[in-house]
Amino acid sequence: MSTYAIGDLQGCYDSLLQLLDRVAFDAARDRLWLVGDLVNRGTQSLAVLRFVAGLGPRAVTVLGNHDIHLLMVAARMTPAKKTDTFDDVLRAPDREELLGWLRRQPLLHAEAGFVMVHAGVLPEWTLAEAQAEAAGAARLLGGAAYLDFFEDLYGNAPYHWHPSLTGHRRARFAVNAFTRMRLVGTEGDLEFSHKGPLSKAPKGYVPWFDSPRRQTLSDTVVFGHWSALGFIDRNGVIGLDTGCVWGSQLTALRLEDRQLFSIACAQQSTLDPD
Repeated sequence: MSTYAIGDLQGCYDSLLQLLDRVAFDAARDRLWLVGDLVNRGTQSLAVLRFVAGLGPRAVTVLGNHDIHLLMVAARMTPAKKTDTFDDVLRAPDREELLGWLRRQPLLHAEAGFVMVHAGVLPEWTLAEAQAEAAGAARLLGGAAYLDFFEDLYGNAPYHWHPSLTGHRRARFAVNAFTRMRLVGTEGDLEFSHKGPLSKAPKGYVPWFDSPRRQTLSDTVVFGHWSALGFIDRNGVIGLDTGCVWGSQLTALRLEDRQLFSIACAQQSTLDPD
């Protein structure tokens, strides 16, 4: 059995199939770890959702910011953007089944020394603390009263973590950290506007994984979300968003021996990453 962690798909179904063929993926034996952003910007979001959901326990995925945006648009909690490309999901006869499945996916998955999230793990959190915050937010996202949480979900504040945070504000901070974070400030504040390379990061901010506050140095965190980084493997982090939807590559890492596999992708979007 092999486990393949794969970078952001963003509706690139044909590229996914090509990569799975490249690694000789066997759904009866192997497993997939998907770092989130299954949908949007590419042209085949519906096919991706149907395929991944159909794999059942052979696939583990965490929620990304684009996945959450789809859920928010479907619930009419936020308007669709002109740049959104998931109308195929919204019009599908099985949309409610797929959206329900997506809404119940976790924000963090930890297993065999690896921790998978979409964007990152807040530097101040230990793994146990991150698991607790992810589970708390996931209960709201996947629970019967999810629409109540959706009403409070969007927004950047609070920018700083504090254990005294409660309710929806605490969960919103967790969702933002796990699905949107790239940079953190010297005081621990989250910065959401920068999407480019590290060389152009605003002064006073560092990648979350380079923060001196980081408590998960003994864990290997697998993440996506930041295509401008490309593939990275350092400081106990593995970044797998290699920009497939932008015409770069789709990348898989076999966790058992850390062998890397990549295929070239046909460009499906010319928009800026987010």
